[in-house]
Amino acid sequence: MSITQPNILLIHVDQQRYDCLGFTGHPQVKTPNLDHLRSQGMSFTNAFTPCPLCCPARQTQLSGVMPEVHGGLWNYDSQAIPGLSPEFTTWTELLKKQGYQMAYFGKWHVSPEHDPTAFGYDSYQPQAGWLPEKRIKRYDLPDNPVWPHTGYVDDSELKDTLTHTLAASACESIQSCALKREQKGRPWHIRFDLSEPHLPCVPAEPFASMYKPADMKEWSNFKDSFENKPFIQKQQLKNWCIDEWDWEEWSVYVALYFGIISQVDDAVGRVLDALEATGQSENTIVVYTTDHGDAAGSHGMIDKHYVMYEEEVHVPLLVRWPGQVAADSTCEDFISNGLDLGPTLLEACGVAIPETFQGKSFLPQLRGKQTENGWPVAFSTYNGQQFGLYNMRMIRDKRYKYIWNPTDIDEFYDLDEDPTELVNLAGSEVDRQLGPSYRKKLGELFASLEDRLITKSHWMQHNLNCSSEK
Repeated sequence: MSITQPNILLIHVDQQRYDCLGFTGHPQVKTPNLDHLRSQGMSFTNAFTPCPLCCPARQTQLSGVMPEVHGGLWNYDSQAIPGLSPEFTTWTELLKKQGYQMAYFGKWHVSPEHDPTAFGYDSYQPQAGWLPEKRIKRYDLPDNPVWPHTGYVDDSELKDTLTHTLAASACESIQSCALKREQKGRPWHIRFDLSEPHLPCVPAEPFASMYKPADMKEWSNFKDSFENKPFIQKQQLKNWCIDEWDWEEWSVYVALYFGIISQVDDAVGRVLDALEATGQSENTIVVYTTDHGDAAGSHGMIDKHYVMYEEEVHVPLLVRWPGQVAADSTCEDFISNGLDLGPTLLEACGVAIPETFQGKSFLPQLRGKQTENGWPVAFSTYNGQQFGLYNMRMIRDKRYKYIWNPTDIDEFYDLDEDPTELVNLAGSEVDRQLGPSYRKKLGELFASLEDRLITKSHWMQHNLNCSSEK
């Protein structure tokens, strides 16, 4: 163990849209602490989740392999499927073997049988719950039998909220780990993982009143007709019992979503202040990211199921590392935030990357170097959840996004001409000209990632070579 090995503070949140942050350009959302963090480090403009679903994304982040390899195809607490097995090598275990102090605070959602201490962490403090006990209803929304919690706010004092009690514990741990580093030279890794801003979005004051529903601007793709799109997308609205919601209902959800984002930002600021107070910021890698995004009314949808729209798959990723990462820098390379994070942190700490890992270290990009070893496209997978099983595979380059839906019509979007993904080009002249090459790229990429939906099915190979119209 080298005394120069960096500390690692991983700040991870749940269901944060890329476009709903101050530093990504949203005109209304206030995130001053994350904006400041971005000004001190590197922002990745093309980071994408390997799977827009909680458990698979988190399991991939730890194990360094895709869901189709580790087996966590969907959330284990929704339909019967195992969690991540400790048999998989994780980058956290490797840090532990290097002598790192390891502490985990917050949401887990990786295994129902094994908590973080089975994967290298010395201690684990879960978030106290997923709904505030003192919630009160502020907005009179229609009763929803599937999701009855929207329209509530947290009546607790800010210091007593789920976000800020966990932040206070993380701050204490940072101070304790920093002291041990000074005394014994042992670096530390702390993960601060909030279950917000995941729905139902129940902020406390002053954030509960920070955004007014009347001020929420309707998403430009809110009124999606779903013409020439997979049937399951329109059905998703019925499954959630929101097919009759208009913007009046959605404006409440969006205002509360923005409010809980700002509350999360405040909690993050307190953790960063605690790190600064230890004097160890200069030798600490700080990472901020999420597992996936949230429809939040885009396309009239809620949550993230059965779609690969930008709102769900495009995610924020920030890295600050003084002296190694240039302040106020930007990287536009395609990054798989969950798949690539482990290899990157291991390489930054001088630890060998296991051959089993499928991700690519983006340490060269962090240091401002060009690399030819990066991903040529963004990609994501989906295998079903909640309302049934449904496979999807997506690739996206700087202009086009191709989504292979084996049991329905494919999707093909021109993001230059149609950035809000309203017009599916499947079956169009553009698709006839370009579609075969994108299907070929998609098949080759996922075959390289050991996706058995591609590699073990002759029917699927044939299906990929057929028209996207099905």
